Amino acid sequence: MVFVAPCFVLAAATIGGNAAGHNNTENKVSIVMGVADTVPYCRVMHPIVKLLPGRHKRLKSGHPWIFSNEVASSNSDTKIEPGSAVTIVGDNGEVYGTALFNPHSLVAGRVVSATGDTGLDEAFFRDRIGRALVLRDRLFDEPFYRLVHAEADGLPGLIIDRYGDAVVLQLNSAGMDLRRAVIVDALDAILAPEMIVLRNDSQSRVQEGLPQGVEIHRGDEKARIAIRENNTSFQANLAEGQKTGWFYDQRDNRAFVAGLSGGARIADFYTYGGGFAIQALRAGAAHADLVDRSAGALENAAASATENRVAAQCRFLKEDALRAMETMFDDGARYDVVISDPPAFVKSKKDFNRGSRAYRKMARLAARLVSPGGFLFLASCSHHVSPAVFGDLVRKGIRDAGRSGRILRTAGASADHPVHPGLPETAYLKTLTLQLD
Repeated sequence: MVFVAPCFVLAAATIGGNAAGHNNTENKVSIVMGVADTVPYCRVMHPIVKLLPGRHKRLKSGHPWIFSNEVASSNSDTKIEPGSAVTIVGDNGEVYGTALFNPHSLVAGRVVSATGDTGLDEAFFRDRIGRALVLRDRLFDEPFYRLVHAEADGLPGLIIDRYGDAVVLQLNSAGMDLRRAVIVDALDAILAPEMIVLRNDSQSRVQEGLPQGVEIHRGDEKARIAIRENNTSFQANLAEGQKTGWFYDQRDNRAFVAGLSGGARIADFYTYGGGFAIQALRAGAAHADLVDRSAGALENAAASATENRVAAQCRFLKEDALRAMETMFDDGARYDVVISDPPAFVKSKKDFNRGSRAYRKMARLAARLVSPGGFLFLASCSHHVSPAVFGDLVRKGIRDAGRSGRILRTAGASADHPVHPGLPETAYLKTLTLQLD
């Protein structure tokens, strides 16, 4: 445990109130050494952001976000650099915590601590990342997992995926981007990774007013590595492809589907790195068609199939998944297990109607390919689509296909993607496994 000397940083501004240093009720933030969470964090007097009357209720109930229309307007907000730590104060002077603030974002504040004077230095990040590491090491036998899952691990806007001696970071908020060097130092103190890749190419950064890009901060420029999941080896490229290079969130779902696949013919749509199909083949499936429109993804999947000695049982198809479903049906292809794990069809609220139609269409086309008594696995990673809505779209799509059946399992992401109790958006992944008549 590291004892950190107290920090003395005076507040630069008060949003929605008088300047810092005046004798106001909202400025009652002590600069003392105290205990927050499990370590004596550095104590700092931050700029104060005051909420509009009545806008504290969600925060008080445990939601970690402050929206821009909940902040009392003031010209002083322009004095605070995007990403700065601030103290959130209600209109009655009650302190609601320390938050990372971006006056130019819809989500203006992201709470990192229930106390209003928490210093966000290297010791803070070592503690938060260290606790996340203790949890993952209890959950998994091998160092391949999501190490930090943003708000659920107390680090809003930060994603860290671990691939053995390599880590991939996504700094998705101005607050985390501003602290990049401190985060890397904390990771070096805890893990000393041989490779660090910054996948700062997410749409979230655009919404935060941040530039996009990919950087090999340390390690092999090719950023190609071998990973293991459910006792199966895979090839991944951490600098290219989607997200951080692999989708750990489907780990448990891949294992479940593999358990249904003995002797089966498999169709794996949106296969990406072949996670579902290759694990199913290793579990005894007879054959798999792997479909993806990305040549790079299929190359990785083919390399993984070869490494696992199942390449002879694979057929790789570079094609749009929904179009392939239609073609396969017209050609008379039928499968014992059909998997469809698409990217988000609903990336924002404005996409809801169009994306919902796509999920229904996907369910219809996929259901037509399932042999009687076979299994259908469908997924949605759109956090704008609730589990109830997704279930209804799947039900309608199966009915459109003239099929009936039963739901065997509903599930979300694996345990390295924990859910923040106050933020339903972190429960983004929804999956259904069905048997069709």
